[in-house]
Amino acid sequence: MMNLLLVESNRHSDALMLALQQTAIHVHKTAYSLSLPTLIKEAEPDIILFNLGVLNESVLQDLAWLNQHFPLPVIMLIADADQDVIQQLMALEVSLLQVNCLEYAELQSWLQIAVARFKQLQHLKNALEEAKAQLEDRKQIDRAKAILIKTQHYTEHEAYHTLRKLAMDRNSTLSEMAKNVIAMAELLK
Repeated sequence: MMNLLLVESNRHSDALMLALQQTAIHVHKTAYSLSLPTLIKEAEPDIILFNLGVLNESVLQDLAWLNQHFPLPVIMLIADADQDVIQQLMALEVSLLQVNCLEYAELQSWLQIAVARFKQLQHLKNALEEAKAQLEDRKQIDRAKAILIKTQHYTEHEAYHTLRKLAMDRNSTLSEMAKNVIAMAELLK
């Protein structure tokens, strides 16, 4: 069963609670306060639904903290939003934003969309981090090849195969061996 943390301000909605009760979700309801990070740690929700009248700076700061420390699908229900607010919420990776919503018949769909969008965004973030790591590895390998070319007068092909053989002989990755070559070159300067 999914755990949902409902965070409300003065915008309490009986219709929202009724719609939530009709889903197969355990709801932990709380009023918005500055201790939200503590509440999130204690409640361990799978999804967070904010039902707020207006956004203030502390909500935006809490969303930034949440995104960094406890990334979760977030649904934001607010009374009003201009383009600037919408951009801020999208930058903070809010999964679903509903403005001036008074009916909750589509709540189950909202939950599914928020979770799907969150998973897609996490997948993209992971792919980006993996690509960055691969690029960094590639840079290290190229730098180590350049060191071997300069110090040992190898061709690029010979430098690569030397790194590869060293990595295989020592049961390590090509990237780790490149870092070792770079470290050794730095040491011998």
